[in-house]
Amino acid sequence: MLDLENKIVVITGGTRGIGLEVARSFAKEKAKVIIFGSKKESVDKALATLSDEGLKAEGYFPNLNNYNEIEEVIHKVIAEYGQIDVLINNAGISANKKIEDTTSEDFESVMDLNVNAMFNVTKAVVPYMKEQKEGVILNTSSMVSIYGQPSGVGYPASKFAVNGLTKSLARELAPFNIRVNAVAPGIIKTDMVASLPKEMIEPLIKTIPLGRIGEPKDIANAFLFLASPMASYITGIILQVDGAARN
Repeated sequence: MLDLENKIVVITGGTRGIGLEVARSFAKEKAKVIIFGSKKESVDKALATLSDEGLKAEGYFPNLNNYNEIEEVIHKVIAEYGQIDVLINNAGISANKKIEDTTSEDFESVMDLNVNAMFNVTKAVVPYMKEQKEGVILNTSSMVSIYGQPSGVGYPASKFAVNGLTKSLARELAPFNIRVNAVAPGIIKTDMVASLPKEMIEPLIKTIPLGRIGEPKDIANAFLFLASPMASYITGIILQVDGAARN
């Protein structure tokens, strides 16, 4: 039993793709879900989608690279609910340019959202989790943090940093009964992947021993498990959910 009912769950990057599916899955378990998005329009759209499905959530749109904005929103969540049980750092962007075509600004923008923003939100939440003497922090990594990718060096570099933050914070926060883990998705059927032509999809599937592209629900299930009491003795892991793909 997942036992997530009434848990306060904050999800960054929760307005679409994997993040929205994670929000949906926690809401179905009757957790109290708060999603963070990049802008009001995307947050409103995601909340409307969940509402149409009979699911409850609320949302905010702080600039994740502005610590003061994050701190203000986290304070609002604490004022309303009294605690934050689970933080899921899912916000992120990818990159695919060759290094000679990648500018310093390109590289910095990936690091800003994938690493610095994760640090900011985590830093704002940790004092409250320490005070309540428990909590779960889950981060979205990627299979390319382990195997690299042919181009777009900023993305695997940023996810490698996510892994380092995850493992180090797991050690730092364990004495406070705060568990920190990451999920590393493989090739997942997001809108972008689903729109690819068949001739591009089939070679991708051949790299996956399980013989299929992953669904957002596969990733959401991993987050549900790691957030639940069933994973109470698991911290500091990077859980690969990739069908054993080695791309």
